[in-house]
Amino acid sequence: MKKFLTILSIIVIVTSCVPSGEQTNQIEDLDVFLNEVENENLEFGPIISSASWISSNFITFDSQKVIADYGTRYTLDALDKARRASSFDDLEVSDEKRRMLNILKTSFVMPPPLDSELAAELSKITTSLGAMYGSGEHCFDDGVCYDLEAFEAIIDNSRDPKELLKAWSGWHEISKPMKPMYMRMVEIGNQGANDLGYQNLSDLWFSKYDMPGDEFLMETDRVWSEVKPLYDALHCHVRAKLNDHYGDDIVSTSDPLPVHILGNMWGQSWSNIYDIVYPKQEELSTVNLTEIIEERKLSEIEMVEYAEDFFISIGFEALPDTFWERSLFVKPVDRSVVCHASAWNLDSANNDLRIKMCIEKNEEDFITIHHELGHIFYYQAYNHLPTLFQGGANDGFHEAFGDLLTLSITPDYLKKINFINQEEADRAEKDFIGLLMKQALEGVVIIPWALMLDKWRAGIFEGDITKENLNESWWEMRKYYQGIVPPSERSEDYFDAGAKYHIPGNTPYTRYYLARIMQYQFHEALCKAAGYDGYLHECSVYGNEAAGEKIISTMALGQSLPWQDAFEKITGSRELSGDSILNYYAPLKKWLDEQNEFRTCGWE
Repeated sequence: MKKFLTILSIIVIVTSCVPSGEQTNQIEDLDVFLNEVENENLEFGPIISSASWISSNFITFDSQKVIADYGTRYTLDALDKARRASSFDDLEVSDEKRRMLNILKTSFVMPPPLDSELAAELSKITTSLGAMYGSGEHCFDDGVCYDLEAFEAIIDNSRDPKELLKAWSGWHEISKPMKPMYMRMVEIGNQGANDLGYQNLSDLWFSKYDMPGDEFLMETDRVWSEVKPLYDALHCHVRAKLNDHYGDDIVSTSDPLPVHILGNMWGQSWSNIYDIVYPKQEELSTVNLTEIIEERKLSEIEMVEYAEDFFISIGFEALPDTFWERSLFVKPVDRSVVCHASAWNLDSANNDLRIKMCIEKNEEDFITIHHELGHIFYYQAYNHLPTLFQGGANDGFHEAFGDLLTLSITPDYLKKINFINQEEADRAEKDFIGLLMKQALEGVVIIPWALMLDKWRAGIFEGDITKENLNESWWEMRKYYQGIVPPSERSEDYFDAGAKYHIPGNTPYTRYYLARIMQYQFHEALCKAAGYDGYLHECSVYGNEAAGEKIISTMALGQSLPWQDAFEKITGSRELSGDSILNYYAPLKKWLDEQNEFRTCGWE
């Protein structure tokens, strides 16, 4: 009987593997299509990348015209490929080919619909929204006008609540006209998502995480519930210190925080108020990397070489000569460039890797260089894969790997590269609360913000949030997740979300939430692989090839497998968890709980 069942199962398997004539033809068509995509990516990808590089490094009328033309062609071609990929939805194919098709389909965040008139309208709206944000400025009654840079300078540095309110309110005036355009854009974009086989934009956006979108969102909430006690403790302490500084009229000891006094236009980072929430400990000495860089008279290239050395120390291959020849490290004096730091994979077949950065000789840029090289070495690790698999396992992986080794820039690491001596390292490690506080005001504070932003957009995409409650829902969610409120009454005349670039720019934000959570899980896993046994915040994997092997082997997978597979390879788990970030900040949490013992925490 057992033998018969075995034979029967073989027959069934064989039979199921024999496709019909139509299936055979479709599979052949699919193979032709995927080969076409690969060849075109290899041929035209480097050309488009070079055009983009030129447009960022030589800002002229002609360079912008060229990239606009190439960008339009690329978008139309990508849309055609996405629609062709959708035609194979019902075909039985291998997991690898299905993954390639899904990657093609989910490459759009705001897909144009099949209707050409609607597609043209969508293009006009997205262009207009981008221009409105980029050129945004507000003029006051005295005739003085401010752009975002000028407003941010006030928000980041001022301690005058009236001045802060004026700056915050001024910038949020610029997004008012965006509201009807944004809602129309979502309407058209939803139709574009329908044309690709998705229910709406939310379905499209969250379908790329190798699990049903609703399950994925439940997972993000689960992890947030684990991290929330740490955030709540930090929120409570910051509120008490702000109350001490500004008084009850500005900051209550029991209400949510008014966003304008947090040192950041959007309240996504509180690092600029570090001096208020953690007064300097005179008896302790923190490492000042800026002073060290200045004392050593390091060049911009030498700063990059130190970052490269970190990666080489854990087993990565040195960067190719072309990286050093073709990257931009120093702001040119003879032309305009986009100075925003970025990592580039211009030609994967020829390992043409570059960073573009107007390096300043300071601590911030020293850390940023390590971040950008994280992207570069990720590119180098997966460039052997088919072009469709040349990407992060999910959109959070790249940012997580970029930030990962910045956690290893510890006093111990600085001692090993001879930036400081043992005595200086010991003194710096004694002020671990100051170190963790500085990191938490950025790394912990951003987590609820990064989570809620796309949850709010999902509500719009799915129709639960409408034009009648657009602004109200924005502040309700910010209060719920962040404990943050606006500094003044906000009606539906406003579109406060539009004052953040990623909203009119249609840049998904969940990637930054994932990156923050995964960054700490990766760090803890690497420290265990390195045999480290101590406080997690003191761990540096510099020089440890066992940790490096975990990183390299995971990076090499690109996006060829579900992200859970890549995640398991480095962490040993298939699930996101808040435990690692809690372990990292455990000493700070203990200290915060002591400070908050007699305070009222939480908010209504």
